[in-house]
Amino acid sequence: MSPRGAYAPAPDGRRLDVPAVTALGRALFFDVTLSASGRTSCATCHDPRRAYGPPNDLSVQLAGRDGRTPGLRAAPSLRYLNTLPAFSEHFFDDDGDDSIDAGPTGGHMWDGRADSAREQARLPLLSDAEMANGSVAEAVARLRAGPLAARFREVFGAAVFDHDDTAFERLLFALEVFQQSPREFYPFSSRYDEALRGRARLSEREARGLALFNDPAKGNCASCHPSERRPDGAFPLFTDFGLIAIGVPRNRMLPANANPNFFDLGLCGPLRTDLAHRDDHCGRFRTPTLRNVALRGSFFHNGGMHSLREVLRFYARRDTDPHEFYPRAADGRVDKFDDLPPRLRGNVNAEPPFDRKPGDAPALSDDEIADVIEFLHTLTDADLVAR
Repeated sequence: MSPRGAYAPAPDGRRLDVPAVTALGRALFFDVTLSASGRTSCATCHDPRRAYGPPNDLSVQLAGRDGRTPGLRAAPSLRYLNTLPAFSEHFFDDDGDDSIDAGPTGGHMWDGRADSAREQARLPLLSDAEMANGSVAEAVARLRAGPLAARFREVFGAAVFDHDDTAFERLLFALEVFQQSPREFYPFSSRYDEALRGRARLSEREARGLALFNDPAKGNCASCHPSERRPDGAFPLFTDFGLIAIGVPRNRMLPANANPNFFDLGLCGPLRTDLAHRDDHCGRFRTPTLRNVALRGSFFHNGGMHSLREVLRFYARRDTDPHEFYPRAADGRVDKFDDLPPRLRGNVNAEPPFDRKPGDAPALSDDEIADVIEFLHTLTDADLVAR
């Protein structure tokens, strides 16, 4: 089944009208009756008014069977994932040069463990900390008894509920098709897009911010968040979809982190298990798009930072002033990269701007950080600017 096609097969062999599936998928995305609590939908954690990202500045969202269970990781935005590749440990860009291995790349979720939007949709439906269905059968029972059951039968056929696995796969399919909607998920309507089209101009300060963003000797942000149109004319997604370890400080507000022996290691666990043996992958999380980043109230996989200024100061000063971000150990030394066990801290990225040491000048001054933030505000889509 391809959500990009005009039609897709129903369980009984009929052809499906994709606009009808899209509309159903949208309704399912907002359906709280699919959750064990009766209060959580996909949209609860992925608010369309916030670019399908978190609706608030909480580090992680609250859901589960009681509607109050905190998740392990921050909710990412679901916009601009239409070209997200399936996860690969060895990724080669389609620019004609097959000599550069970009390393772990792609996949949905912070750890890349779902290869499609359909696979991604399965995970929160069955997660104890999210929609908390104990099984596929439980999720389908809620759908069968819910307000969209009749519409689900109209789209997928009267026999769709005869087999739980079939009904569940059609549920995931509808959610995937909805997330292929250009207007909803990849409108490319920001002021920066208009500047790329030649219909708008960045202010002097925004242009300075863009230059700092791109400059390898300053922010070097574009090394992971490309800002230029591709050779084929495609607009930039502001992510290379790579998985990278940057040593984000431990968020001690997360309940899981009350256990000093617990570490969220991203690509090598605990939620992803197939790469648990790959110590070289530990601490890596997928690089998010920076489109609509100014709408977020929490940042990084653990939601431990709550403003763009805080994030950019971390990038600029992580290695020149580590005491600003990390606690001190019992011996008085700064416990740098404290959210990784000591034996894995060598995985943390040391490329610019992370190539400095205490005593060096930070990569960006406070004024330059302010300019970069001005630029980042130009990445907000037009339908969200006034919200």
